[in-house]
Amino acid sequence: MSSAVDGIKEKQEVFTLVDDFKQLTKVGLSMSVVFSSVAGYLLGAEEISITTLLLLSLGGYLMVGASNAFNQIVEKETDGLMKRTKNRPLPTGRMSVATALSIAILFTIAGIGILYSINPKSAFFGAISIFLYTSVYTPLKPVTPLCVFVGAFPGAIPFMLGWVAATNEFGIEAGFLFLIQFFWQFPHFWAIGWLQDKEYKKAGFNMLPMGKKDTAAVRQIILYTVLMILVSIAPVLKLTGSFYIYPATALLIFLLGTSMLYYAVKLLKDHRRKIARKLMLASVLYITVVQVIYVVDKFLH
Repeated sequence: MSSAVDGIKEKQEVFTLVDDFKQLTKVGLSMSVVFSSVAGYLLGAEEISITTLLLLSLGGYLMVGASNAFNQIVEKETDGLMKRTKNRPLPTGRMSVATALSIAILFTIAGIGILYSINPKSAFFGAISIFLYTSVYTPLKPVTPLCVFVGAFPGAIPFMLGWVAATNEFGIEAGFLFLIQFFWQFPHFWAIGWLQDKEYKKAGFNMLPMGKKDTAAVRQIILYTVLMILVSIAPVLKLTGSFYIYPATALLIFLLGTSMLYYAVKLLKDHRRKIARKLMLASVLYITVVQVIYVVDKFLH
C-alpha cells in the first residue's frame, strides 16, 4: 500500500514540476508567438524548409520562454500580490529563483544559438526581443504607462522574425509585418489592463494610458485599432515590396478589424468589464485569423 501511495506522490510531483515549468515559460503565450513566427516564415519563403521551420519554432519558443522566466524572477514579489499570478511557482516557493534563473539563461543561450543557425539577423532580433522585454519593459511597469509602448516592440518582433528567417532580409515587407503586430498590441493589452486594473494597481503597475480606466484611455484604444486596420490592409496598394494582398483579402481583413473597432467604440460608452473582455477576445481572434488569411492569400498568388 505504501509503495502505491509513494508512486502516486511521485506522479503528482512530476505533474507539478511540468506544470510549474509551463507556468514559468508561459507555454500558451510562447506557442502563440511560434504561430506568428511560422506565419511570417510562410509569407517570406520562396521554398519551404521543414528544417528551418522546426528551428524557428524551437528558437522562438525558447526566446519567449526565456523572456517570461526573467520577467517572473524580477516580479516574484509583485506576482504574489495579484490573484491571477500568486500561484505561480516563484511566489509560492515551489521553484527557487536559482532554478528559474538557470532555465532563463539556458533558454536564452539555446534560443539565440538556434536562431543564429538560421541566420545572424534572426538571432539579433531574438536577442533584442529578450533584452527589451526583460531589461526595459519589465522594470518600467511600476513606473509609467509607457511600458506598454516599450513592450509593443518585443511583442511585434515574432511575425517579422519569421520573414527574416525565410529571407535573411529586413526590408519594407518585414517592417510592415512588424507594424501590424505593433499597433495590435495596444488595444489588446489595454483591454487586458482594463480587465485587470484593480489587480495591477495592487502590484503598483501602470498599464492603462495615464493609469486610468476612463474615456481618454478608450480613445487611445480606438486610435490604435484604426491604425492597426489601416496598416493591415495597406499591402493591397502594392507599395510593400513582395508582400501584397488581393482586394478581396483586404476587404475581409477590414471587416474582421471592424469587429475589434465595434467593441472599442462600445467601450467608449459602456465601461463594463464585459465589453473589455469581448474586445480582448476579438483582438486575439483578429491577429490569429489575419495571419492565416495572409498566408492563404500568398499561396493563391
